[in-house]
Amino acid sequence: MFEPLEIPGLLLIRPRRHQDSRGYFTETFSEDVFAGHNLPRFVQDNESMSQRAGTIRGLHYQTEPFAQAKLVRCTAGSILDVAVDLRTGSPTFGRHDAVKLSAADGALLYIPIGFAHGFCTLAADTIVAYKVSKPYSPAHEVGLAWDDPQLGIRWPVDSAAAILSDRDRRHPGLASLPAAFAWAN
Repeated sequence: MFEPLEIPGLLLIRPRRHQDSRGYFTETFSEDVFAGHNLPRFVQDNESMSQRAGTIRGLHYQTEPFAQAKLVRCTAGSILDVAVDLRTGSPTFGRHDAVKLSAADGALLYIPIGFAHGFCTLAADTIVAYKVSKPYSPAHEVGLAWDDPQLGIRWPVDSAAAILSDRDRRHPGLASLPAAFAWAN
């Protein structure tokens, strides 16, 4: 089931689980099904593991020609997943949607090009897997301050207790970012 979120372009995807006495089976990705919903072709799979709850990764995005759409799922533990609209001219520019993803529910979040993405782990030993539509390019990677007050994100961890990389602590706020994406209605 593909559920549009409040910000246009973001989709919460809930694959059907077939349960029996052994557990469950689910199809998390089908190129034909996703293409039928006008989602891009994915070219790379990524995975991260965070040892402690309260770990924040992000907010990240890549600029053209390596801008990425993402398909995110949590395969162990749970996260608060956040996408911030960076499409200049969008009626939701600078706003965000946040959804809880967990291994228990199996939902996925589709994030199109034009969004910064990040998440906070809600459990220890959380694993996040995501597909991207373009390969990683360090020269095109940009970050947005996770705690920028202009964004108004309600992270589930106090800023003093949040676990971040040094790089993620130094990202600029929204007002300092150059325009990277245009709203295409």
